[in-house]
Amino acid sequence: MNPLIAGLLHPTAYPHSAAAPRLIETHISWVILAGDYAYKIKKPLALSFLDFNSLEKRHHFCTEEIRLNRRLAANIYLDVVAIAGTPENPLMDASGPVLEWAVKMRAFPADATLDREAEITTDQIDAIADQIAAFHAEIAIAPAESLYGRPESVREPVLLNFAELRALLHLSNVDSINRLINRLQAWSEAEGERLATHFAGRKLNGFIRECHGDLHLGNIAWVDQQPLIFDALEFNPALRHIDVINEISFLSMDLRHRGRSDLAWRLLNRYLDSTGDIAGLAALPYYQVYRAIVRAKVAAILATAKATSETSANAQAKLPDFSETLTYLHLADRLAHDRQPALVLMHGVSGAGKTWLSQHLLEQIGSIRLRSDVTRKRLFGLKPLQDSAVIPGGIYTQDASARTLAALLEDARKVLAAGFLCIVDATFIHRTWRAPFQALAEEMGVNWQIVSVAAPSEVLQARIAQRQQSGKDASEANHAVLASQLANLEAFSPEESAHVLTLGEGWTPTDAISRLRASVYPHTNPALSI
Repeated sequence: MNPLIAGLLHPTAYPHSAAAPRLIETHISWVILAGDYAYKIKKPLALSFLDFNSLEKRHHFCTEEIRLNRRLAANIYLDVVAIAGTPENPLMDASGPVLEWAVKMRAFPADATLDREAEITTDQIDAIADQIAAFHAEIAIAPAESLYGRPESVREPVLLNFAELRALLHLSNVDSINRLINRLQAWSEAEGERLATHFAGRKLNGFIRECHGDLHLGNIAWVDQQPLIFDALEFNPALRHIDVINEISFLSMDLRHRGRSDLAWRLLNRYLDSTGDIAGLAALPYYQVYRAIVRAKVAAILATAKATSETSANAQAKLPDFSETLTYLHLADRLAHDRQPALVLMHGVSGAGKTWLSQHLLEQIGSIRLRSDVTRKRLFGLKPLQDSAVIPGGIYTQDASARTLAALLEDARKVLAAGFLCIVDATFIHRTWRAPFQALAEEMGVNWQIVSVAAPSEVLQARIAQRQQSGKDASEANHAVLASQLANLEAFSPEESAHVLTLGEGWTPTDAISRLRASVYPHTNPALSI
């Protein structure tokens, strides 16, 4: 063991109580848990993706780690402190000639990270999505003159990952793995070329920002009933100056790998409700595949290291177990190819249960949902739960409704063009609202369906009253609005009727999901997932 690290495992090395310091080692750092604090020390390494090879550089990156992580975890990341004394008897946070630098953090339970949670809740996902959306709105935009976000800069790490993965898998002669990698690389190269104009536009429009850079479940803890996002990527600015959609794609992919595609869809839709970044969806599959390949590479590194260690211990050669790598490769393949666009319109008056049902649909079938209430508020600079009374003249004028319809149509086109099932949640009681969406579906050659939901009058009234009292929904419909909607319902045309899925009394989400799958995808049973 490094003599300095061995010395730091003694309680006397600290200016505070540290009865039994404990070491956690990664491939680039040592982390010592000492009492109420944790100290992170960078290893003196120079690798292809980082350079910690001098004391000056390690001090710089410790300072960067504090700067970057205080954006999301200011109470955890405390300071950069010097280690003085001698390697055999070091003193943490002391004066004198500096032996090394450390990032001082407030310790939190190691088992609080979400990758260790037995069950992740919907409330946790909602809180995380809201925090990431707020974070992305505040962080610095990459300088226009920088290389960050340019098409060639976006594609470079994607292709490098395949080269590194192939080098790691040289011990595997399994043809199926090689064919899968070839298929994924060909897809990634083709998509990267196809999206070149999109990448350039994203940079031009300010979506390349100084993100967290390593946003997965292992870097999110649940502490004091709220998310704690930590360990932002400090050592390579190119890996954190990325498209915000690239960032959210990592976490959604990680949830999918965990077997929680429902939470992945929930996370993404909640994030999009806050940001309105529908245009970013065009490259979402590309980034999700990239992130899955990154994790496949990490799994291969760990498998190789484990096999090497076991070979050394037993003096008997052992091949790496690449099963986890293969799991990620299969996930990447599904993310690349298992999408089929279709359009679903939720129909019914306020309180009928459209939004509640569409939440189940988007999680279980997998889709992007566009809500008229959310879109309308966004047009006026409001967040989903903000009260529109602050807007002079209100947001429910005829002009505002026309703008809302136009925005929903534009966003629906983007969702469908990106290859996703699109659910549009509005009352759709008038044919003038339904017809443009039906025309859009016909133009784009996708199946379309109307899901019509109804409920007894007393149920509608009770739901609206409850919704107004809770203040937890974007809808601001009151009893007067409901009465007007009921009086102005327009019947479906004969052409529409052939596309209507009517849910009468006693329907369940399971029944609705089953029937919608069969009507939208009559010839397939796709496992849509992100």
